[in-house]
Amino acid sequence: MKRIIISDQAKADIRAIPQHIAMNILTAIHRLAETGAGRVKMLQGKDGEMRLRVGDYRVRYTEEHPETLRIHTVKDRKEGYR
Repeated sequence: MKRIIISDQAKADIRAIPQHIAMNILTAIHRLAETGAGRVKMLQGKDGEMRLRVGDYRVRYTEEHPETLRIHTVKDRKEGYR
């Protein structure tokens, strides 16, 4: 399983989301770290930044070292790419 590092911005984003949706997002992040499964896409022009789609939310992250995921933001899809 990969190590997960969640930025302060991402923590604040998760706290602002309704609890049942936040739990789904955290479960998806854990599954990504454990198995690599998820709706993942590479973002263009973002130096290795990727996004994980969880319903209407987008988790932006990078893979650091082979064993670390750094979560940058968790935003609604309408705001996720700004």
